[in-house]
Amino acid sequence: MRRPVFSNLLLASGLLALTQLMTPTDAAAEARLALVIGQSAYRTVPELPNAANDAKGMTELLGSAGFTVTTAANLAQTEMRAAISDFAGKVSASGADTVALVFYAGHGLQIDGENYLVPVDLDPKREADIPLQGVRLNDMLNTLGALPTRARIFMLDACRNNPFPALRGAGHGLAIVDTKAGAPGSFISYSTSPGAEAEDGNGIDSPYTTAALTIAKQPNLPIEEVFKRIRVAVAQSTDGRQIPWESSSLTTDFRFFGESSSTPALPGASAMALAGGTRSVEDWRKTLQGKPAMVAYELVITEDTVEAYQAYIELYAQDTRTPRLRTVLERRRQMLAWERATAINTRASYEAYLANWDNSDLAATARRLLLRVQNRNYAVPVAAAATPVAVAMAPTCPCSTPATPATPVNPSVPPVIKKRVDETPPKRKVVETPPKRRPPSEQVVYERAPPPDRGPPPEAVMQGIGIGVGIGLGMGMGGRGGDHNGGYRRY
Repeated sequence: MRRPVFSNLLLASGLLALTQLMTPTDAAAEARLALVIGQSAYRTVPELPNAANDAKGMTELLGSAGFTVTTAANLAQTEMRAAISDFAGKVSASGADTVALVFYAGHGLQIDGENYLVPVDLDPKREADIPLQGVRLNDMLNTLGALPTRARIFMLDACRNNPFPALRGAGHGLAIVDTKAGAPGSFISYSTSPGAEAEDGNGIDSPYTTAALTIAKQPNLPIEEVFKRIRVAVAQSTDGRQIPWESSSLTTDFRFFGESSSTPALPGASAMALAGGTRSVEDWRKTLQGKPAMVAYELVITEDTVEAYQAYIELYAQDTRTPRLRTVLERRRQMLAWERATAINTRASYEAYLANWDNSDLAATARRLLLRVQNRNYAVPVAAAATPVAVAMAPTCPCSTPATPATPVNPSVPPVIKKRVDETPPKRKVVETPPKRRPPSEQVVYERAPPPDRGPPPEAVMQGIGIGVGIGLGMGMGGRGGDHNGGYRRY
């Protein structure tokens, strides 16, 4: 009787273990929600067939990774905003232990340093139409960033070429978004470097999504490692023409397949680049010295920092991949300078950018933004054009520095003596501008009354006449007394 029971227990244990092995994620540890948007059927420009394919492939991948996926295609502006708002509502209701992911495939634009997702009904006649007709990327980032979540992941396959003829003054690609400037717990990935354009590819999916669909399935890879491998794969498939980029402020670990944990995440490579890098050019020279060019190339592509690219260019000047990396390095430095200029947003910051990048595709935008702020910065001297940006960030108030007060410790500084506001002599001030007119004091005697039994002597009569005339004339002519000094005669 015991053997069947024992056999059943073994069978149940085996099924439980098999079920655990087949589970791609630790679903009990976190909720996973995803919004996938594919923009293909644009109404005023050619369609993007790969965007629909990219969205379909990512929907399947994320579903198998434990995400509850909401898929939306070919959204107009109001529909896209509603989809983002509805998704934010689901994330909020799911609780703080939620991973929220947004994948976007379609056109993206940067206007005046801001990135915009492009609805299918966008029909601009000028650059100023984009803020009215597009969907600002920062609005989506801020909407989800305001919610208590475990992590927020944004994948943007949106750096394709600009198809709108009216926007020839717009910059190429997307502007840098630094996740460290917002709420912590975010990860953002571009399909190519900031300021560069991504390719549609020759297959049914773009090079970026093709790499993501393959590499993200590998088990137990932290998200930072997943996107490093995606970057190398895309660079190889496009012969270095397209190099994905990311920025991270994640505070916990995340894996698409495998058990995620609450341990702190490693900083993303591109986040290090924004902060100036954690390794110097000299450190990278030592790391790359003596390695084959292909091995060194994959190392610097994996890390994607200015310092790594600079070291490679110096050490492998004759390598066939060096001209391509030199272009990447120059553009990265330019986009970092552009990100700083727009973040500071002053006359000095735009003049500093134009001093170095006057012929870039963003120069026209920099001049336009300079015109917007130059009146606001009226206190900045004209010579501020040569002032470094760091100095220009200091207050420009023309107020003088207050004098150091005299103290026993500093007796050489004379004390500050306040001057009287009114330099009029005190006597004249009291008579001419009295705070309140008061009758003469009773103690002041102007004449001595004679005894009642005798008449006044002649001299008293004369004095009374003089005093009466003086007082009468004085009171009738501005309140002055009867003598030439303007005062009352007293005796």
